[in-house]
Amino acid sequence: MTNSADSSPPSGQAIDPQLLELAQQVFDLARRGDAAMLAAVIEKGVPPNLRNENGDSLLMLASYHGHVDAVRTLLERGADPDLRNNNGQTPIAGAAFKGFEGVVDTLLAHGADVEGASPDGRTALMVAAMFNRTAIMDLLIAHGAKPDARDAAGASALDAAGRMGAADAQAKLRDA
Repeated sequence: MTNSADSSPPSGQAIDPQLLELAQQVFDLARRGDAAMLAAVIEKGVPPNLRNENGDSLLMLASYHGHVDAVRTLLERGADPDLRNNNGQTPIAGAAFKGFEGVVDTLLAHGADVEGASPDGRTALMVAAMFNRTAIMDLLIAHGAKPDARDAAGASALDAAGRMGAADAQAKLRDA
């Protein structure tokens, strides 16, 4: 593995099966939130922006599974808070989707883009609104998220909340 953000081998080269197994173990550390072991493997040379076959970084996996300590550990060791996966999703949008307020707060404290928009323009605030995650909405708005932002289809966070029947989110956005 190189120190690039991408874990794919140079063109035409096969990846050593033992190296693949090691990489899977590192991805599992992120999924489990083992902050101490993540710190140790990064200090031994594993790139903090290592990505799997889906483009999910260690940070994306730790964020999506709600592991605040692992997220903080990765960010403190150089993980990119805005590194997108192959679907264009950011760690902050993943954490907003799953409802992990502490992860969203940690990402924002380490410079994550508050909008965290996907290629279709859907922001982290829109994701939080869709799933009625009002505490995360408050946090995002307090950090500058734009309630009136629109995705590629022209929908706002209020529209997204309405489509999903997220009444508390709709009320909050009407007041914002």
